Amino acid sequence: MRHLAFALVLLFSGTVKAEPLKLLTEEYPPYNFSENGVIKGISVEQAELMMKNMGAEYSLEILPWARALSLAENQASTCLFTTGHDDERDKRFKWVEPLLVDHMVMVRKAGSGINPTSVEDAKRFTIGTQREDFSANFLKKNNFPKIDLAVDMETTEKKLLSDRIDLMMTSEKTFEMMRDQGKAVESALVLEGKFYGFACNLGMSDDVVARMQAALYALIADGTQDKLFVKYGLRPDR
Repeated sequence: MRHLAFALVLLFSGTVKAEPLKLLTEEYPPYNFSENGVIKGISVEQAELMMKNMGAEYSLEILPWARALSLAENQASTCLFTTGHDDERDKRFKWVEPLLVDHMVMVRKAGSGINPTSVEDAKRFTIGTQREDFSANFLKKNNFPKIDLAVDMETTEKKLLSDRIDLMMTSEKTFEMMRDQGKAVESALVLEGKFYGFACNLGMSDDVVARMQAALYALIADGTQDKLFVKYGLRPDR
């Protein structure tokens, strides 16, 4: 309760700057996705509640990931979510987190028999992911020789299920959702854990970033974040 009280004091002390915030995201269910023209998901609902609690004006748009990442890095008052926080991205943005805490996982087509025993062993295979995703950074940093980059996760998933790639990288929770939807996928190798959150332009006011962080902490402290995970059929982080 002390954490919630502190977050509420910070959230409501002062006013948010009048300039509207630009929130960018991508098609990456169950965290952010469009359905019948409506943008929804676990992270989207958290973002909307945060903006409401801050009294902030904002816009919300779904874009291809690489384009959205570039805009967040180069355009004022812009934040991108749900963004994996790694060493390569750390100093390129101001961070508000965690929208979730999760592991990355290499996923195989069910019955394929592809079974890497380690990161080094996985280098024998063609690994699919999307351009500018932090999983792509992981693959490049670890000198994977056969990386297949697609515009979005849906394209990578189609390549996996049609045997055009051997493995795909995604979050463990997204893999669990795919499996629960009856898609023919299996976990092949669980990798390192990561925080995911908002990656905000470096020119963003520290005051606005602090209020966003306080608003997110409030959602975590009062149980709202966990309820959203359950609502979308996933286990809570905590």
